[in-house]
Amino acid sequence: MTFTLTDETIELYKLLKVLDLVDSGGQAKMLIEQEHVYRNGELETRKRAKITRGEVIRIGDVTIHVN
Repeated sequence: MTFTLTDETIELYKLLKVLDLVDSGGQAKMLIEQEHVYRNGELETRKRAKITRGEVIRIGDVTIHVN
């Protein structure tokens, strides 16, 4: 899956919401808190981490390439 940024960054929980991977921002935050999200191959637990172009986010078997 590919996501194209329209701004410089997007907060991690908002990215999950925009891509309809979760039903709500709260659910996105819970997934992040429960250590289900990887950023560039490393566990990411910061809900408001700023995601930029070139990063790869993985949740379960879903991989997101940020352009």
